[in-house]
Amino acid sequence: MTNFKLIGLAIAAVIAGGGLYWWYQNGLIYPSTDDAYLRANILTIAPQVSGRVTEVSTGENKYVRAGDLIFKLDTAQLQAAVETAQANYDQARRNAGSTSADVLGAQARVAGAQTARDEAQTSHDRQKTLFEKGDVSQAALDQASTTLDQATATLQAAQSALAAARSQAGEPGDRNAVVRAALGQLTQAQIALDHATVTAPVDGWVANITLRPGQVVAAGQPLFSIVEDGHWWVDGNFKETDLMRIRPGQPVSISIDMYPDTRLNGKIESIGAGSGAVFSLLPPENATGNWVKVTQRFPVRISLEGKPGNPAVQLRVGASVTATVDTSADEAGQ
Repeated sequence: MTNFKLIGLAIAAVIAGGGLYWWYQNGLIYPSTDDAYLRANILTIAPQVSGRVTEVSTGENKYVRAGDLIFKLDTAQLQAAVETAQANYDQARRNAGSTSADVLGAQARVAGAQTARDEAQTSHDRQKTLFEKGDVSQAALDQASTTLDQATATLQAAQSALAAARSQAGEPGDRNAVVRAALGQLTQAQIALDHATVTAPVDGWVANITLRPGQVVAAGQPLFSIVEDGHWWVDGNFKETDLMRIRPGQPVSISIDMYPDTRLNGKIESIGAGSGAVFSLLPPENATGNWVKVTQRFPVRISLEGKPGNPAVQLRVGASVTATVDTSADEAGQ
């Protein structure tokens, strides 16, 4: 009887040892972690202009598509700013036209002064020739010289006025600096008016919204978030002793705690360059005499391949998952 007990104990020990060996080998080939969570892009929605909310077209946990109206702001002041900017732009264009006319007038005065100066020069040269021959008096020559000096001064004044008119006018039409500045202000006012209507930038679920009509919001003030229904991934924290066999591209089996019967497939996308403790707000300091070695965990990014086929299964950001990596696929490819 005692022999049978010894044999039974031996068999049990062999089975337990075999189970432990299998568990150890399975852990080497299929490293797993339950310190993993579903992730998605989360967009924070904030208005780009200040104003009073007049309409809210969505609510908490509502699904929106890109381009759907979310809320509107009062546009009275923004519309007035557009009209003011439009008036300034029209006035700048008219002023640019008038200054161009001033340039043309100054050019005409320069041409007339140049003609008068040329005639004065011709008359002076003729009087000087006659004076040298003794046909005219000194007074006549002096009068011709005075007329020439006056014509020269008038031409110089006209040229200075033309230069000033050109400097004030700048480029003609829409190339004019003042016109371009007014056009820029008009464009900014129109953009601000357009920003009074806020639409969804992506498909996703609205979260943490408390916005109500009548509420006054400020530009850049975070109001709520949209969990994007697009790219999903898993951030898993694996023990450093598992990283030796984990490589990008290896297949991953993912089970979701909230949906026990659902399995998702993924692939290793990247492995973190540092442990989670390194990037924490207060990294641990081990320069003490009672230091205890703790196995560190490193973040591993896992991309999901597709979404659950069951439409009732909705992925939710932050959900706990278990990720198991198949490292044998890496060996098979070598």
